[in-house]
Amino acid sequence: MKLRALSIFAGLLAASAWAADPMSPIKPADYKAPVKVACIGDSITQGSGAEPGRAYPAQLQEMLGKEWNVRNFGVGGRTLLKKGDMPYWIENAYKEALKFEPDVVIIMLGTNDTKPQNWEHEKEFTDDYVELVNSFQGLSSEPRIYVCRPCPVTEPGNFGINEKNLKVWIKRIDEMAEDMNLGVIDMHKALEGKPELLPDRVHPNTEGAGEMAKAAVMALTGKAAPEPEPAGK
Repeated sequence: MKLRALSIFAGLLAASAWAADPMSPIKPADYKAPVKVACIGDSITQGSGAEPGRAYPAQLQEMLGKEWNVRNFGVGGRTLLKKGDMPYWIENAYKEALKFEPDVVIIMLGTNDTKPQNWEHEKEFTDDYVELVNSFQGLSSEPRIYVCRPCPVTEPGNFGINEKNLKVWIKRIDEMAEDMNLGVIDMHKALEGKPELLPDRVHPNTEGAGEMAKAAVMALTGKAAPEPEPAGK
């Protein structure tokens, strides 16, 4: 049995512990409040490009409200690939995310893996991703896992990051999500065709981060994000 098949089988066993439909709405009443959400990712999750305190996890917290506890475990420049130039695996943020014992995990990695020096290891992308998912599925909190189609990269790209390779990742992420019964959040679609929200062609600005948060709210709850209250109320 190949590594990927073994890893996926292990993931399916872990997923069977909660056997949730990844597309069904999450109801806070089904959890010991608040619902703990761990946002895993690189600089886009961390908030580079957005105003301080306005990264997508922070805006997601505002939209979901007090029944949820959203934590940002993003680290700039990090890769999903273990052999990448800056692997997320060795970061304290990863260890802290596991200790958090989340009820929900949102993973958005792969953008930095499109760089030429990381693309050399592209054949290992799916196996490494499956292993990362398994590490969260093995937690006693039995979290529901969502993987993200990463944000688009406006041509001609930047920092060595490019849209061509990103689309390869998206295809593999979709296949893995189907194999492992994972939820999918389409951050790519949320910002596609909106280059003004990606000023440096890679990192969403504050408004772009807001669009990402809205996409996450819809995926998690099945409902559109509430409109912000008018200023002064």
